[in-house]
Amino acid sequence: MAKKCASSRGQLSNSCFMTEFQQMKFTAVCRMFIRQKPSLIASCQGGWPIIAWRYFVEHGICSGGAYGDKNTCKPYEFAPCGHHKNQTYYHECKGRTEPPKCQRKCQDGYPVSYEDDKTYGWTAYFLRSVSAIQRDIMKNGPVVAAFMAYEDFLQYKSGIYKHTAGAEVGGHVVKIIGWGTENDVPYWIMANSWNTDWGEDGFFRMIRGVDECLIEDYVVAGLV
Repeated sequence: MAKKCASSRGQLSNSCFMTEFQQMKFTAVCRMFIRQKPSLIASCQGGWPIIAWRYFVEHGICSGGAYGDKNTCKPYEFAPCGHHKNQTYYHECKGRTEPPKCQRKCQDGYPVSYEDDKTYGWTAYFLRSVSAIQRDIMKNGPVVAAFMAYEDFLQYKSGIYKHTAGAEVGGHVVKIIGWGTENDVPYWIMANSWNTDWGEDGFFRMIRGVDECLIEDYVVAGLV
């Protein structure tokens, strides 16, 4: 018997499980990657989620959205590639795409200026324990977690993930949106960024309370 609890902007659904992750209003600064060792990897050239949150507090960020969204300041600039369920097909994936030059202006036709569209964060902070993570999700909504990804994580299909085989492939950052217990095994519910045909409709579960793959070692959040 599975028991689940997930949060949507700090509010619990009637079934205590969110089946579809709500998109945040704000543009992502970058998909951050982190590892506990000094070296950092990935196309973002490394990064620390707390720095992204602090940038949000100090400088603000404009509204963002999916590719092609006309009702936002800066929608995601790259069309999705490849074939994915419940998603429009644009083109095949052709390797790495370089990020565009940062421009401090909204897309053409958007009726609000870049500066006026900005929203500022109020504070950013670390969450140092499992109970602190749970309290913050219950009160304020999803939090950001960095962990070490391994080869077997890339092949995840369903169930409660626990690393068993394969080498490190690098750090990764996801959102923790809730938690639960299945057959007496506690787990986190997390949203990944690899499309809905990966894992459990884009989500995955990882064993909770043992700092699996350093998942509880670096968790940050913020308030608006």
